[in-house]
Amino acid sequence: MSWDASAGPAAAPADRAAARHRRALVQRELTRVREAAAAWRTGLAALLVGMVGFGLVKGRSDIRELAAPYNVLIGCSLLAALTSGAVGAFLLLRAAHGRPAATAVQQTGPGRPAWGEEALDHMETLRAARSLTIGVVLTVLCAVALTAAVALTWYGPDRSVPALEVVATDGTFCGTPRGITDGGLRLRTRAGEVTVHLDDVRTLRAVDSCVHPDAPSR
Repeated sequence: MSWDASAGPAAAPADRAAARHRRALVQRELTRVREAAAAWRTGLAALLVGMVGFGLVKGRSDIRELAAPYNVLIGCSLLAALTSGAVGAFLLLRAAHGRPAATAVQQTGPGRPAWGEEALDHMETLRAARSLTIGVVLTVLCAVALTAAVALTWYGPDRSVPALEVVATDGTFCGTPRGITDGGLRLRTRAGEVTVHLDDVRTLRAVDSCVHPDAPSR
């Protein structure tokens, strides 16, 4: 079987205009992707800066005060945020500024056809667009992980700590012990930190909780 090739019909002015338009789009596609990547990088960086400032709002300063496994979940969330944020930032920079490498001499030059350079630019455009997409997804995941860590820090339950119920001459106190200073037992209660002098203590016992119907706490 043999094939015969013959010239097709002459291109109309509309066909030539469409071809020129497509070629102009191909020639500028890498620039458009770079500009989009730079805009996404700036916007996502502002988002992360705002979220970090939001996370600095007063909350727990020590995650060891949280009950298990919430303290572990916060650590995992922060690790996920750090990893995804670092990789996402690298990919966004890769999409906005290109690969940190020099172009080989044989890939450019006056003797190389123009379509070859356009093909290289198109391949780089595809890589930049892929890096931009993955970088945006990872940066959003970083924001989600940061939000989860802050939420767990604020709303996670306290770690269960044995409490002391102290019956003294001036009342009953219940709270977690903070130490002994100048002959006084310091307790952290729901009303704040109080000091009970040991000379005034009548009974002292360890309890699981300070909520007792027969002994109101202070």
